[in-house]
Amino acid sequence: MTGIEAALDRRFLLAERGTGVGREALAGLTSFLAAAYLIVVIPSLLAQAGIDRGGATTAAILLIAGGSIAMGLYANLPFLVGPGIGGSALIGVTLAQVEHIDWPAGLGIALFSGLLFVVLTLSGARGIVVRIIPTPIKLGLGASIGLFIAMLGCRDAGMIAVNAKTNALALGNFALPGPIMALTGLGVALAMQARRLPGAILAGIAAAAVLGVPLGVTKLAGSPLALPHSLAPVALHLDPVAALRVSALPYLFAFFAAEFFSTLGTTLAIGGKAGLTDADGDLPGIQRPFLVDAVSASIGPLIGIPAATALVESAAGVEAGGRTGLTPIVAAGLFLLTLAAVPLAMAIPRQATAPALILIGVSLPSTIRGLPGDEPTALFAPIAMVLTTLIANSFGTGIAAGTLLYVVIELLAGRGRTLHPGLVAMAVPLGYYLYVAATPH
Repeated sequence: MTGIEAALDRRFLLAERGTGVGREALAGLTSFLAAAYLIVVIPSLLAQAGIDRGGATTAAILLIAGGSIAMGLYANLPFLVGPGIGGSALIGVTLAQVEHIDWPAGLGIALFSGLLFVVLTLSGARGIVVRIIPTPIKLGLGASIGLFIAMLGCRDAGMIAVNAKTNALALGNFALPGPIMALTGLGVALAMQARRLPGAILAGIAAAAVLGVPLGVTKLAGSPLALPHSLAPVALHLDPVAALRVSALPYLFAFFAAEFFSTLGTTLAIGGKAGLTDADGDLPGIQRPFLVDAVSASIGPLIGIPAATALVESAAGVEAGGRTGLTPIVAAGLFLLTLAAVPLAMAIPRQATAPALILIGVSLPSTIRGLPGDEPTALFAPIAMVLTTLIANSFGTGIAAGTLLYVVIELLAGRGRTLHPGLVAMAVPLGYYLYVAATPH
């Protein structure tokens, strides 16, 4: 063992966790390949709200690299940290295109969510949040945002169209370049996922983008390599005051819930797969990854990127043998190298990123399988949340409807005493938001 290897072993407890430098490096490469698609998809979603795509690409790379290095050094865990697709879809689509809330206001809401996450983490109030939000609502959140994202991917690809006469959804023209590109990329990604090959989603995007060249959709102007785009168009342009409006409450809840429960679920599930949890399924020192995620979620909006969290793509690195913080540090170094290829990332059209949205979207509704099938009252609120999200094309409206219905159903069922006072208090402004959203303007 060389001096460097010995130092890394002492710093990251490599021998204690049954791993080595070579295995951790391979795991870092695998994690990078699994999550690299985010530097294309996230800026593409945010650009739909008017955020500068070049600046957002640079910011996304820096946030993933910085958060992952912090996770490796401070928590010594094999988790990548980066922006979630759900938060970017909320700003780029729901807030900007449906609610007509501009992106600085959206980033302001995301900032308050991150700061709330920090406060609750430092105060040790994680258990209170888990108790306030009932299980059916938590499970319904994943299904709602998942189907919303999948629908967005189909729409970006042109696989779904809106009938101008009836205002109803209809199948698009699958003979056009967009659907052809998306289906090709989807096929490549699914084939690789079935064979458990790393980088399936990234390969699907690449295949769709390459096919888009002869179809006249993918166009690269100039060199694929250049200096990183400036953060100036996206950094410090947020509007925190917007988060103080009643209309912002459902989205504050959406950002926070996505960050909080994604971190909780990812750390426990992947930590268990890595053999890092105890006999009770808990992760020792879980406050450390929570604090890294919370701080990352607070810094992200300052540079134009919302909703940072532990990335579920970290599972790929763990399956490759990653057991320590050296895994995300290696991945972070690879992400930093992509700063020189921002023009190439920007040349990838929305039709090519659609396979990623569809695949990620259809994987999230699996959370709803945890609902008790023999209890109709437990099913009604989360299913209504999913339906309302799709019908209103608004995740905020779906959250308001689902949460309010859950409270009403529990009261009607004579189980009002089981409701946490915090949930009842939350239902009041959510109900008002729902009333305003349903009232014709």
